[in-house]
Amino acid sequence: MADLPDDTVEEAERLTRLARNATDDDEREAYLAERESLLDPHDFTARVRSEDTRDVLVLHPGEWTEDGTIRVERVDDTDRAAEIPLDGPGDPDDWDEVDEHNRAVAAAVGDAHGDVHGANAAAFADFMSNHYARPVESATDAEVQEFLTEYFPRNAWPTDEQKAVVDESVELVFESAGATPR
Repeated sequence: MADLPDDTVEEAERLTRLARNATDDDEREAYLAERESLLDPHDFTARVRSEDTRDVLVLHPGEWTEDGTIRVERVDDTDRAAEIPLDGPGDPDDWDEVDEHNRAVAAAVGDAHGDVHGANAAAFADFMSNHYARPVESATDAEVQEFLTEYFPRNAWPTDEQKAVVDESVELVFESAGATPR
């Protein structure tokens, strides 16, 4: 992996996801500034590269750029960079750990807010674990909409009571996971 410590890469990814999902410009800028402060001591910088079907967070040495543009002649070893897909499935090797985390978040929602919210949170945890292999709090707005409009009605077999509160349940998932609510 990159010349960066694993925990720095993970935190940069988390901050990038939070910035992408932020609905307020000031909040988005705060996350990006925090990510920059995290990478600066390592002389690294971040950018998001858009590909055909996904965005990829690229963390690379600052020395590779000039005026914000990567200078190919300065790239000495591509293994020094880290590339983290921001869309689509996460690392399938981490599935058990991700699923355990997602189930713990869902259980915490159920414990704090009752069985109906807990059942909805468990359905969202299943969705994120099985379809994206990522923590629930990393869900993008598009993934939340996919859950609410496609997965939940077809796969969760929700009761009328669950249907009535599912939006709130998803908010509680984000709050319980320590992420910015939607």
